[in-house]
Amino acid sequence: MASGILVIDKPAGWTSMDVCAKLRGVFHEKRVGHSGTLDPMATGVLPIFIGRATRAVEFAEKSDKEYIAGLKLGVITNTQDTTGEILEERPVQVTREQLETALERFRGDIMQIPPMFSAIKINGKKLYELARKGREVERPARPVTIKALELLDQQGKDLYTIRVRCTKGTYIRTLCQDIGAALGCGGCMASLRRTMAAGFTPENTYWEWNELPTMDEILRLKCPEKLLLPVDHVFQDLPPVTISGRSVALARNGAPFPAKAPQGAMWTWYDGGLCRVYDGPANEFLAVGRYVGKEIKIVKSFFQV
Repeated sequence: MASGILVIDKPAGWTSMDVCAKLRGVFHEKRVGHSGTLDPMATGVLPIFIGRATRAVEFAEKSDKEYIAGLKLGVITNTQDTTGEILEERPVQVTREQLETALERFRGDIMQIPPMFSAIKINGKKLYELARKGREVERPARPVTIKALELLDQQGKDLYTIRVRCTKGTYIRTLCQDIGAALGCGGCMASLRRTMAAGFTPENTYWEWNELPTMDEILRLKCPEKLLLPVDHVFQDLPPVTISGRSVALARNGAPFPAKAPQGAMWTWYDGGLCRVYDGPANEFLAVGRYVGKEIKIVKSFFQV
């Protein structure tokens, strides 16, 4: 049975769930999920979790994301991007220096009101379903963190390229609209490419390819399983713990097992921290564990059962 992570360059026009549905047929596996939705117009890094690896989605979703986005000033749409209905067009008299100054207020911790065209549910209804019926409801603002926001270049009249590194739940469409509002001319997102998700980038994922595979390339492969990455790639920032003997038996049954502190760490520093657990003799990734006292408790297992 196929199990692992496939990182693809999502094509424009596909939803993230379109990709998952197609790959269920390719790998003959019902358990297929992704770690962060991309809008249909967006391209770029989309990690797909297949088989037992889907148990890692909840961890991968929490990771930072990075995007290259087109910021179009002077245009306001109902979807906050250029695919939507234009609601208003305004003259733009903004210099590059003024834009740089406006970006400063959006760095760090900010509050964002989710767009109506999103999958967030309010009172059991998805917002985009209400939006398609012409309805708008009040949405509470949510805290997000913009860890990096950089103006890269100007592509044309009133069209700029920005780089954004942010936490889970950030809407780049909304960020573009809010930047335009801060400048007084309005704005929307003209393009979007994700360059990092779950720690994966086009440069660090498939060394032999030097770029991410596309859906067309995956569909042409006779053995797409060769592109599956081990699930522990998601947890490379966690310290590894190798166990053997009775500890392996306990871990495979979901029971706590005795452990030493990570090398160079003291228990008082590391109690409560996560780690990667490996079966040493079998050279197999078993689970993500958490230090509790002088034991490790299993948080999530990943070995095949």
